[in-house]
Amino acid sequence: MTQINEARTRSTAGRRPVGKVRPADTRRHHRALILQQLVDEGARSRADLARETSLTRVTISDLVAELIDEGFVSELGTRPGTHMGKPATLVGISEEAPVTIALDLSAAGQLSGGVVDLDGHILAREQVPFVRGDDVSVISDLAIRLRTATTRRILGVGIGTPGIVDADGTVVLAPNLGWTDFDLAGELSTAIGLPVHAGNDANVAAVAESAFGAGDDGGLLLLTVGQGVGGGVMIDGRALSGPLQSAGEIGHVVVDPNGRQCACGNRGCLETFLAAPALRQLDNDAARAEVGTRLASVLTPVVTTLGIADVVLYGPAELLEGALLDAVRSALAHQTLPFVAQRVQIRLAPLDDELVLTGAAALVRYRELGVV
Repeated sequence: MTQINEARTRSTAGRRPVGKVRPADTRRHHRALILQQLVDEGARSRADLARETSLTRVTISDLVAELIDEGFVSELGTRPGTHMGKPATLVGISEEAPVTIALDLSAAGQLSGGVVDLDGHILAREQVPFVRGDDVSVISDLAIRLRTATTRRILGVGIGTPGIVDADGTVVLAPNLGWTDFDLAGELSTAIGLPVHAGNDANVAAVAESAFGAGDDGGLLLLTVGQGVGGGVMIDGRALSGPLQSAGEIGHVVVDPNGRQCACGNRGCLETFLAAPALRQLDNDAARAEVGTRLASVLTPVVTTLGIADVVLYGPAELLEGALLDAVRSALAHQTLPFVAQRVQIRLAPLDDELVLTGAAALVRYRELGVV
């Protein structure tokens, strides 16, 4: 999500090209300003857009006409309550605007996919089995089926996957899927003939929670609990990635050196306790509370060091709520400053929110349109 990171804290009016740019780049930037304002604020008049983006009315008129021709924007009629002078015609994101195919590999043993519109609404959805060793044809077959589920133009394909993923969509390392230096985006794009953008599942979920949900992107840590355990971190509106693209990989912090073998090669990683398959083996609240205490020991230094106020666990509620979540809250409260403990919110995000799917769609929206 590195490319998304750079834009999230800038106000719409303040987004301007930096340095020498080609006219085509400037035009793309100005189109993105208009679309961003319509996504963020809803229907606007052309005069509103000129004032809010600081673009000239001539430029706004030209670009809005172009976006209407391409199906992204439509005229919605006059502003209600207008009584004096010529009524302003409102424009907004078209109900037939291009959509994204989004794919989610975060859950144990399954691949989820959906057709997602520009506002993050899932219009169609399907699940298929997917396990370690399956090849990209399983993914491409689902994408192709979803492609036929809509008559609208496809903007591209986004995929959220466990593991370390670079900016080009190569999975550098995903132990649970058996992938190393796997060009996921490239192979999938070749198979289906569409632009493909891939990102770490927790990173895209964190962006989705801040863009479409209740997440505090000033300081948000989102943990995905599924086939493995990942983390996405938002600070001051930016998703952290770091030079190794591994920020948030707390699932492979060792919490018991004598513990079970992890898929990464170490023993006793947090993931060996907290991943959904491991949690399903627990049969009492005491065991779940112990896992919650281990999780808190990993969360506490991250929360304290980065000043995070919003911690979100995104996974099966039946495994995470109750004894485990209570233990996380209690242990963290005793392991950090009272000032921090009193202000940190630790909560669950239901799987029904489909954060990885909508986050994968947000990745495509940004890469293809410049809209965050």
